Amino acid sequence: RQMCIRDSGGITQHIGAYQIQHEGQTISFLDTPGHAAFTAMRARGAQGADIVVLVVAADDGVMPQTREAIAHAKAAQVPIVVALNKMDRPNANLERCKQQLAEAELVPDDWDGDTIVVPLSAIDKTGLDDLMEAILLVADNQEILANEHGAVFGTVIEAERDRFKGVLATLLVQNGTLKVGDVVIAGTTHGRIKAMFDFRGNKVSEAGPSMPVSIMGLDDVPSAGDLFQTSISEREARTQVKEREISLEEQAHAQRQSTTLEQLFARFQAGEEKELRLIIKADVQGSLEPIISSVNDLQSGEIGINIILSGTGNISEGDVMLAATSKAIVIGFNIDPDAAARRLADSEGVSIRTYNIIYRLTEDIEKALKGMLDPEERETVI
Repeated sequence: RQMCIRDSGGITQHIGAYQIQHEGQTISFLDTPGHAAFTAMRARGAQGADIVVLVVAADDGVMPQTREAIAHAKAAQVPIVVALNKMDRPNANLERCKQQLAEAELVPDDWDGDTIVVPLSAIDKTGLDDLMEAILLVADNQEILANEHGAVFGTVIEAERDRFKGVLATLLVQNGTLKVGDVVIAGTTHGRIKAMFDFRGNKVSEAGPSMPVSIMGLDDVPSAGDLFQTSISEREARTQVKEREISLEEQAHAQRQSTTLEQLFARFQAGEEKELRLIIKADVQGSLEPIISSVNDLQSGEIGINIILSGTGNISEGDVMLAATSKAIVIGFNIDPDAAARRLADSEGVSIRTYNIIYRLTEDIEKALKGMLDPEERETVI
């Protein structure tokens, strides 16, 4: 069982993987530095975690970056457990936090919702057992399966080039059993495993499902979020890597041709899509609310509008990355994307549309929805 710790607004700088035992069951934690790494994993088709633990500070409540983290977790379609930390603070407000979570569509279970909210204090070490219980409870309700005797595959959690040890990669095994001496392909890198270490740095000879390990032996540094698998020989691995490189070049070329609204319409008309996904950013809250209301009023029976994320402020790299992984359109009202976001949009093939008149914005979306509807069939007797 893999868990993903999301520290919204915290100070995590690297992705780490840790394993603990609770009531005879093993839980693996992935500690990610915010949504960027999580999104990168999804962008490469990797589902790194089975459950997301969203860490919210009880004194701060739901911050803008928390809402962004929630949007990423929901887009990954992973169950969310909320860890309400810093309950030791005098200004911690449990009820206010629950209200804000409910507004962010994470309704606490004691409010008849389906999100478990666990109050805890990391400093006082209170509520930690309750968090483990909540994780195991959610895990038991999910059908999380792996075959330790099956094909070996998993996800690259982090990787670096060490001056003394060479390329070190932290892998999370998600199926099969990885062994020292296996030939591994990770993204466009490959190599034979020379040594393997558990999260404490102890040497191990094999790793089964849900076990995070560091390995030595890859020829280059893979990217966090790359999928890895084993190969029968180094020769076969080289051939597969070459094929992947050619395939990635072709994908990059196709992606550079932006996903415009017009292209989305074509996909809808071909029956490939039945939902228009939007990320809406506006200059002020006063503009945002009527825009969201107007857009939601446009929904027709057949075509759904899914506003993945909405907020105030300029269009950022985070918005563009979320749009890339969710195949969404970014809409800005009275704002512009920053230079970094525009560059990322160009490279990821994300369409950004900006407006300064609300009815023009809604008019475009209405046209989109009409273009997406299936033709109505009528039988005429001639």
